[in-house]
Amino acid sequence: MTNDAQAWHRWLAVSIAQQRLWLCQGEQALADWPVSTAAAGVDERHGSGGTPRGWHRIRAMIGAGEPAGSVFVGRRPTGERYTAALAASAPARDWILSRILWLTGTEPGRNRGGSVDTLRRFIYIHGTPASEPVGRPRSHGCIRMHDADVIALFGHVRPGMPVLIRADY
Repeated sequence: MTNDAQAWHRWLAVSIAQQRLWLCQGEQALADWPVSTAAAGVDERHGSGGTPRGWHRIRAMIGAGEPAGSVFVGRRPTGERYTAALAASAPARDWILSRILWLTGTEPGRNRGGSVDTLRRFIYIHGTPASEPVGRPRSHGCIRMHDADVIALFGHVRPGMPVLIRADY
């Protein structure tokens, strides 16, 4: 099996309980990082603010080549770079920085379709400022990672890669 073929056997595991994300190949964890999932807990419903559970896939990878700290709105770079001064000018803004892995659910009725559609809820794995704590629930439903971590992860994933989000491990 070639290295490229082996990469397709990679998948991501996210633990709500441990607030961690693992890059896995088969049963082996290749790397792991702290994350921040939803402050509202787990919930698949539109408008809940919860992090959806179950099997997903990476639908799109956004931000390749953008500098660290690039600010995104509507999945598009704004041309801004995150700074403390920029943060002070928009204190209520939910910062999406550097890279975006847009998720789509694969389980109809649980996280795909109708009022539980992860893709239509715009659930991402994305960068967050270093000033934002990770390792505890604080997001609006997405999975936040510090910029350096999401940039490192971005180089090891591809569209279609499976992602399992679980509350209990």
